[in-house]
Amino acid sequence: MISKISEGITISVETYYQPDYSNPVNSEYMFAYRITIENNNSFPVKLLRRHWYINDSNGSNREVEGEGVVGVQPQINPGESYQYVSGCNLRSEIGKMHGTYLMENINTKKTFQAIIPAFEMCAPFKLN
Repeated sequence: MISKISEGITISVETYYQPDYSNPVNSEYMFAYRITIENNNSFPVKLLRRHWYINDSNGSNREVEGEGVVGVQPQINPGESYQYVSGCNLRSEIGKMHGTYLMENINTKKTFQAIIPAFEMCAPFKLN
């Protein structure tokens, strides 16, 4: 698990290769990732937007930006956490993702960015 704390928000990431949804013969590799977002601040926050940078080891790079995560904009109260699972498809066995969440201090309506740490996605058979 990879974790990073920024602006009082701890973001932890776990990745999983999805062999049942992958097709290596056609260069299709599917990965799932579980993100836990913990609010260590004294105020509630709302996750407004996400901005991902996805790097595939075949040299392709993508950016994904949009509202919330998995269709919601969760509110996270002080001392609480929010967890979700999502996925990423790659054209090679190895890749990397990182990015930011645009968060809002619900009390003051001020926004700030929480950093999503870089994490690797690697098909297990590549590790041998």
